[in-house]
Amino acid sequence: MQENCCPARKIAHRQSCNHHGGNLKSQYVIHTVGPIWHGGSRNEAELLRSAYYECLKLATENKLASISFPSISTGAYGYPVDEAAKIAVSTVFSFLKEQATSLKDVVLVLFDARTYESYRRALQEVAGDS
Repeated sequence: MQENCCPARKIAHRQSCNHHGGNLKSQYVIHTVGPIWHGGSRNEAELLRSAYYECLKLATENKLASISFPSISTGAYGYPVDEAAKIAVSTVFSFLKEQATSLKDVVLVLFDARTYESYRRALQEVAGDS
């Protein structure tokens, strides 16, 4: 998969790139950069929203039927899980509602029960508002 990876450059915020999945069962791997948490004072929410949005856009441009996401930036980058969940779920929900897309499934792959609960609550909030 290394030889199929994005060009040898750093991927900046608001960018994503894709490459073939190599020996993985997935057709493509889409890379993005989430923000490092600095207390919310450095536009982190918009950067996180953009990370999800750009991946969804790239998946649509490549006519993919499904995409999976981890909880971007909530590990080593320290983004608070509850806030990140709200941004992730609302971005995905809005994209699917507002854009013509080939996507049929968006899967959130979550690390633990606490993260799952945060995303479940965020989904209830967003779905309840629509």
